[in-house]
Amino acid sequence: MSESSTAADARLERFSYDDAIVRMFLAATLIWGLVGFSVGMLIALQLPFPSLNGGIEWITFGRLRPLHTNAVIFAFAGNGIFTAIYYSTQRLCKARMWSDTLSRLHFWGWQAIIVSAALTLPLGITQSKEYAELEWPIDIAIAVVWAGFFGVNFFMTLVTRRERHMYVALWFYIATIITVAVLHIFNNLWVPILSPTIIKSYPIYAGVQDAMMQWWYGHNAVAFFLTTPFLGLMYYFLPKAADRPVFSYRLSILHFWSLVFIYIWAGPHHLHYSAIPEWAQTLGMVFSLMLWMPSWGGMINGLLTLRGAWHKVTTDPVLKFFVVGITFYGMSTFEGPMLSIKYVNALSHFTDWTIAHVHAGALGWNGFMVFGMCYWLAPRLFQTKLYSTKLAETHFWVATIGILVYVLPLYVAGILQGLMWGTIDSKGALAYPDFVETTKAIIPMYYLRAIGGSLYIAGALVGSWNFYKTWQSRPANYEVPVYEAPALKDVAFTPETAPTSNLETVTDYARAWDVFSSMWWHRVWERMPIKFTIMTTIAVAAASLLELVPTFVIRSNVPTIATVTPYTPLELAGRDIFVSEGCYNCHSQMIRPTVAETKRYGEYSKPGESVYDHPFQWGSRRIGPDLSREGGKQSHQWHVLHFRNPQEFNDGSIMPPYPWLMRKKLDFDSIPLRVMAMQTLGVPYPQYEGDNLEQAKADAQAQAASIAKEFVEQNQGQPYTELPDRAGNFGQSIDLADKEVIALVAFIQRVGTDLFKTPDASAEEVSPADSGVLGTTAEKSVTPEPPAPADRTATAP
Repeated sequence: MSESSTAADARLERFSYDDAIVRMFLAATLIWGLVGFSVGMLIALQLPFPSLNGGIEWITFGRLRPLHTNAVIFAFAGNGIFTAIYYSTQRLCKARMWSDTLSRLHFWGWQAIIVSAALTLPLGITQSKEYAELEWPIDIAIAVVWAGFFGVNFFMTLVTRRERHMYVALWFYIATIITVAVLHIFNNLWVPILSPTIIKSYPIYAGVQDAMMQWWYGHNAVAFFLTTPFLGLMYYFLPKAADRPVFSYRLSILHFWSLVFIYIWAGPHHLHYSAIPEWAQTLGMVFSLMLWMPSWGGMINGLLTLRGAWHKVTTDPVLKFFVVGITFYGMSTFEGPMLSIKYVNALSHFTDWTIAHVHAGALGWNGFMVFGMCYWLAPRLFQTKLYSTKLAETHFWVATIGILVYVLPLYVAGILQGLMWGTIDSKGALAYPDFVETTKAIIPMYYLRAIGGSLYIAGALVGSWNFYKTWQSRPANYEVPVYEAPALKDVAFTPETAPTSNLETVTDYARAWDVFSSMWWHRVWERMPIKFTIMTTIAVAAASLLELVPTFVIRSNVPTIATVTPYTPLELAGRDIFVSEGCYNCHSQMIRPTVAETKRYGEYSKPGESVYDHPFQWGSRRIGPDLSREGGKQSHQWHVLHFRNPQEFNDGSIMPPYPWLMRKKLDFDSIPLRVMAMQTLGVPYPQYEGDNLEQAKADAQAQAASIAKEFVEQNQGQPYTELPDRAGNFGQSIDLADKEVIALVAFIQRVGTDLFKTPDASAEEVSPADSGVLGTTAEKSVTPEPPAPADRTATAP
């Protein structure tokens, strides 16, 4: 007896859907979207106008950029994901969410996490790992809210569902929840500093391993937070809006499994020409190129779902948003594999081309899909007509023009940057030796970018007003429809069996393939959520382990360098200030092995140079020059005065002043705790073992006093003096011996210098490394020339 024929005989259960939680997530989506876009506009304006922060340390570009990315990704897109999942899952399962309590804990917990990010990141409390900047207490909260509240609620809803087969959107939701949990937990393994005065942690990974883990996480955060849940959204809401079935069931199966398995491998393409092993770079490139096929399979499946309904696109703003969103998905997933090709990446990496690519995905694909979903949901959730279709059309066109005006100038800027950085003249010299020449050339593009961003925000404001007015016209009390359906245990069903092939005059193998390609077997999996989840987890875990394990277990992948030693306690504190100020957002510390880069910056970076870097600081963008060989190039005085007023030394620089570094006292008391955390991670500090730990503080104070003394000597015997105010009065003189700037200068003066030291005769031999690792041979047999000595005294103000 079939399932449908027995449904009428089964005892019917009565239930209603929890749409209140959907309305809550929808409101949060719109609110946080405006916040994230506005912060993005502020930091975008700080590029052509670096003094726009007004000397306020909490709103500098370096501190606000991670807030912007977290707000757009996890607050705007994240709440949009939850809106889609909570609405569609209940309908697809014919079941209310398993626990209203867990739903509310999820909502308020997620909003609390966002608020905590908004408070900590501007204060400089950060781990500096891209898309994973939040510190350890918030990491724990994310794991609890995501897995404990959201994950449990979702999977228990699947278990208690009344619809036997899981629709394709649910597959993508399963992959999202499982994979994001795995990514978050394993990328955020750290040693915390347990202190009432500071919130700080260091990842257990360092250097090459940390880079591999970070971009395994970073790329797949894009894959499984900004792609798979939005594909689930597409598979549910697009057919609803178009009133058409999904174009191809088979294509959706191929799309899902190939995407889940292949995406995980692609992370290393973010590290081309870096110090990671060559095999890892090539692996990332190959799988990134393979990724183009399933990605476009999803795009084709989405767009062809509109077959026979294209006439609706001209009048329905919901479909307009969806079509443009899916088109941006197709563009981004073509561009991503293209950028993974090494020779293309040599031009694009560290440039604004990457920024254009990211925003085309986040604002074009994710943003338009979210707004399209919101317009479809608003009349249904608020049980009234949309306030204004014309305003929805206005939102669409303003946002579309805005995103185009935003990304196109950045593409131009990125290509221009790459070409200017790499151009060699006929004499073999750099055609544009001063980094600031490139900066000046792309300033007009930043103006256009700001105009495009303002249009996108204007569209979002129009849309938010439209939703607000729709909400105002809601009924006094929402209707709560009650539905009826039998429990699965009360419904008999006929198990799937293999169909019979209708092919004739072919081999048995051809008939077997014909049966297999009908994908009848996948229907079996679709009624087994636990098995489906386990298989998805295995696909993700297997690909992750095969990519990451060799880098951790093969010692030759990260050959040691005898002259590389741990940072001094003061340098360690200075490195933490570098991280806190967000300097990694503008400066890379990774010189690639190309002629132009080595001419511009010096000897290319080696894997063994960063073995004590927890976390790594290779960077992903160059708004300012690379710092890998900065140590010893300038005097202490130059660095201090450069922090006070960068434009005094580089006309056209877009680096903001950092006057607070010369005022804020360095927390010497926390230095022993920082050293102890490093010791826990295996960094050798034998001189500070046991009862000698407090000596780290004394050594840091001694080094700070020495640097401060040298600064005064280089400054013609004068102490540091603040710049004059608007009335022309000079600021106070400051003793820098206990200020944060001294620790930061100590770190910068150390960066990249270990490679040029004379090895200690008693030092351990460099590990054998005939493994094809980038830079291995140079590390064993070549002694690079040290950087040219610099004028150690700058002109006194």
